[in-house]
Amino acid sequence: QLQASGGGLVQAGGSVRLSCAASGRTVSSLSVGWFRQAPGKDREFVAGIRWNRSSYYADSVKGRFTISRENAENTVYLQMNSLKPEDTAVYYCAATLSHLITSSVYTSTAYDYWGQGTLVTVSS
Repeated sequence: QLQASGGGLVQAGGSVRLSCAASGRTVSSLSVGWFRQAPGKDREFVAGIRWNRSSYYADSVKGRFTISRENAENTVYLQMNSLKPEDTAVYYCAATLSHLITSSVYTSTAYDYWGQGTLVTVSS
């Protein structure tokens, strides 16, 4: 089970840290991805971290967002800096026990477990 939290209202240029807490499995055994869905748009990949800690980012967030994993807290974080209004979306974390190949990290269908989503609103 995954529990996403940390969303809220932030001004452009600000920062937010999202959390994805895992239960039932140790996060170190999981590959975890963050996806987002803006109103009227398809869900898109944001960032992912594989079981071996290799990380991947969408081009639109590279250099602004950082995904990390804290095994002691059984949680994956998404630190979002320099936020833009176009980052406004519901953010979802997802996980799988599968050892994903690189290309699969970006694909929502590769993940078996999904959190409930947390809304991030960036005002201009």
